[in-house]
Amino acid sequence: MKTLLSGGTVISMDPHVGDLARGDVLIEDGVIVEVAERIDAPDAERIDATDRIVMPGFVDNHRHTWQTAFRGVGADWTFPEWAVAMHGTVKPHYQPEDVYAGTLLGRLEALHSGVTTMLDWYHVAQTPQHEDAAVAALRDAPGRSIFCLGAGWGTPDPVDAAVRRVHSQLAADGLVTMALGLRGPEATSMDTVAEELKLAAELDLRTSLHVDITAGAVADLREHGLLRDTTTFVHGNGLSDEELRMLADAGSSLSISPDVELKMGFGNPMTGRALAAGLRPTLSIDDVPSVGGDMFSTMRTAFAVQRGLDGGLRSRDLLAFATVDAAASCGLDARTGSITPGKDADIILLRADDLTVFPVTDPAATVVSAGHPGLVDTVLVAGRVVKRHGVLLDVDLVALRTRLLESRNRIAAAAGIPLDGTWRPQPASE
Repeated sequence: MKTLLSGGTVISMDPHVGDLARGDVLIEDGVIVEVAERIDAPDAERIDATDRIVMPGFVDNHRHTWQTAFRGVGADWTFPEWAVAMHGTVKPHYQPEDVYAGTLLGRLEALHSGVTTMLDWYHVAQTPQHEDAAVAALRDAPGRSIFCLGAGWGTPDPVDAAVRRVHSQLAADGLVTMALGLRGPEATSMDTVAEELKLAAELDLRTSLHVDITAGAVADLREHGLLRDTTTFVHGNGLSDEELRMLADAGSSLSISPDVELKMGFGNPMTGRALAAGLRPTLSIDDVPSVGGDMFSTMRTAFAVQRGLDGGLRSRDLLAFATVDAAASCGLDARTGSITPGKDADIILLRADDLTVFPVTDPAATVVSAGHPGLVDTVLVAGRVVKRHGVLLDVDLVALRTRLLESRNRIAAAAGIPLDGTWRPQPASE
């Protein structure tokens, strides 16, 4: 099967392909086979990309999708309040069907806003059925997803059996793959970290690790020989410049969630300092109870903060952080992250004729400075059109919305929390 994206403005994010003011992209059997100003392919299904920006789909390498039902309730929360609310108050009342509904709608939301690849950092573990529900939801959403099973956070200890069980269900080359969420030296012993890394290496899993706002964790890992080029460190606002250089030397990745970090009191995002240390930072949403779920606003926050701090960064940098660099952090840069012949066709078409961005003079700068989910006209994942003319295909959103509202209301009632905007969790220290 062939598909031709015809006549769009192409931002390839591949220096060898470049950008095209007017270009075509030919896809065959889900794979990009040619990118050129004009391609003659009379036997291909043609998708008219006139007045569209054609670019790689976004890659979000850290999102806790199970929390979708409580969108917006934590806009005013600090991190300790979020922890008490989501982990201490509502999580104990989550049933597998709640995990499924939240994960599915959250993954569809990400697709709707142009996120073709997403790492779902799962830490709502209660039973194997909860894990299976999350995996089933990711499979039912037509996106490229990574199920990151978080060690700790309620997962049975040791995690070996849980990880092996889920891993056996997921093919390494499918649209839904797996990663291991490490608990790290701030939450467990170095021996346990070493065992988890050993398990990940045996199963060929990449790992992801939340790093607290205090310095020292990375230095401790390095001292014990536990830094890996397959680990993505999340946040890291308290890391020293020396520790950032340690990550760069090890080939590790850094995931920045700028909106959450600023609002919850973590400190300034590490974008500029990471670059200065030799790291290519990546971007992620984190959680939608606190912030919006789209990569446009995430890029804009990271861009504005760093420009305000030192005048650094260019719009093209932000696009790289949210596409090809994030794909590399997930070990998927050979398959996605740029419009490159030989890669899977994970591509989005953005409306360039929308009044909020018209006229588009500099496409990359426009996407970063003024882009928003309403521009996402068409989404392809591995060459399959999953959103067309602004509408997700083959999805019963009415039924899913009803299901998610019922889930939220049941959990809130069981937890004894109001849904009128007055809920303010009280951390133990308060």
